[in-house]
Amino acid sequence: MSRSADAEFTEFMLGCWPRLVRLGYVLTGDRGLAEDVAQTALARAYASWPRVIRAGDPEAYVRKIIINSSRDRFRRRRVSELLTGSPPEPPGDRSGGLAWLEDRSILLAALMSLPDGQRAAVVLRYWMDLTETETAAVLGCSVGNVKSQASRALAKLRLSPDLAESDLADADLADANLPGEVSHDS
Repeated sequence: MSRSADAEFTEFMLGCWPRLVRLGYVLTGDRGLAEDVAQTALARAYASWPRVIRAGDPEAYVRKIIINSSRDRFRRRRVSELLTGSPPEPPGDRSGGLAWLEDRSILLAALMSLPDGQRAAVVLRYWMDLTETETAAVLGCSVGNVKSQASRALAKLRLSPDLAESDLADADLADANLPGEVSHDS
């Protein structure tokens, strides 16, 4: 790869790393696996960087690699994995007690209970704030399928007794402030 292409990839990687890890975290429920999935996706993108650039939207291309890698991980896994009840400690100090940590754990547990396709649709649409068309492109399906998957996922989440008991019952996924996510509150 030429120096200019290498520099372009480095800039791209540094700019999108936190978002890719957050996507991986919501899909896998594990910070370490999220970093592994993001790193693997970036390694694959680097190996075929000219093709990634020709695709027009490198970040969308890498998001699709992450989703496919996450799906492949679930298909290959034969032994069930025990996820802990709480996510890793977030950076920085937050005021207002630890209620936000409990809400986040409840939300992540509810998301992890969804089938892969529904979880991916909800995460991309409502947490990553992609349009239905962008979500369909990342998932490699029709817009109608995105609507259907998201609708079914939201219906399941609304029926979750844990979410109904928490303050998240009426909250938006985009306001959940998951680990590694930059808060835009001032």
